[in-house]
Amino acid sequence: MADIKYYDVILAPVVTEKSMSGMGEKKYTFLVHTEANKSQIKEAVEKMFEGAKVKKVNTLNLDGKNKRRGMVTGKTAKTKKAMVWLTDDSKDIEIFSGL
Repeated sequence: MADIKYYDVILAPVVTEKSMSGMGEKKYTFLVHTEANKSQIKEAVEKMFEGAKVKKVNTLNLDGKNKRRGMVTGKTAKTKKAMVWLTDDSKDIEIFSGL
């Protein structure tokens, strides 16, 4: 397994209606590196967003979709999502505050 630094773990926030509704409960969703584990995700969130304290992390592996162009078939890349719950006394994550 490759040595993954904390700044390589979180790739992008997931901005959907369902993920935005969880922000009131301090639940945030991110696309993460496919080889990152829960402890690496927790460390990355706490280091990248100052004042954030992670209570729980759930992960979800997503397989690539089958795509076709004419007779040629292929698959898109695999992805991984992480749902991160913050403690009640932690600060909110600021990248979501303007949305």
